[in-house]
Amino acid sequence: MIPVTRDYLKLHFIVLLFGFTAVLGKLISLPSVEMVFYRTLLAAMGMGLLMLLFKTSFKVSKSDLIIILLTSIIVAVHWITFFVSGKISNPSTSLVGFATCSFWAAIFEPLAKGKRIQLLEIGLGIVVLAGLCIILAFDFRYPLGLLLGVISGLTAAWFTVINSKLVSRVSSYTMTFYEMLGACSFIVLFMPIYKATWAADGELNLLPTSIDWIYIVIMAGACSVYAYSAAIELTKKLSVFFIQLALNLEPVYGILLALLIFGESEVMSLKFYIGTLIILSAVVFYPIMKRKSKAKLV
Repeated sequence: MIPVTRDYLKLHFIVLLFGFTAVLGKLISLPSVEMVFYRTLLAAMGMGLLMLLFKTSFKVSKSDLIIILLTSIIVAVHWITFFVSGKISNPSTSLVGFATCSFWAAIFEPLAKGKRIQLLEIGLGIVVLAGLCIILAFDFRYPLGLLLGVISGLTAAWFTVINSKLVSRVSSYTMTFYEMLGACSFIVLFMPIYKATWAADGELNLLPTSIDWIYIVIMAGACSVYAYSAAIELTKKLSVFFIQLALNLEPVYGILLALLIFGESEVMSLKFYIGTLIILSAVVFYPIMKRKSKAKLV
């Protein structure tokens, strides 16, 4: 197997792992807040061990650390809304909402970098919204789940744009370690409010079952520490454009995995799949059309 083919297959395996988090979130019996607490805790510990193994520095400037810790709150909100979406609806719905991430990034990135918002990006954003309207217009059973999925996509785009500005100064491994640690700390501080308001029966559920521990370890280890670090490593061999294009397939892989594992409970109406196809078409074709438009300017 030639190296390029091996790297290509490795990349799609990473995307498959990212899509698998929605399925794992549905399988884990813990409520979403408690589940994200354990995921961020184990991910921080795993990333810390990885940094010690590869002798990566933990040092970061005070100003950057403040930005990273504030960003970690956005990360925590992203994961909580993503998993709550999957639990109150199903993984397919949360993944469709998350697929709007590219649309939000198309708005946030130009604003963050002081550039004009492109008409191409706005046009594809309207296509994404049209797909969502089609899903909601035909007796859709999970409007709240879809809304939370969209919020998870929005927050994912938000912290990704922030990280893209920080990565020139801070190692990706260091950034991830502090973001996971910060997200875990935020959830700990948030738990008293959560317990008094939304927690079932006003109690925290911090006792995972044996099978929950297995799923959480897979989520933190394989889907967070390994997948993220491996994706960074692949940037040395594959273009960022190519990697981003493959990452746009995460909702597709996630929905297929959910159908395979959960069967009939994941089967939706034809209109749902039409709307999903429209959304995913916009997400996949955006980087292709963007690249072509840049080529014409050269």
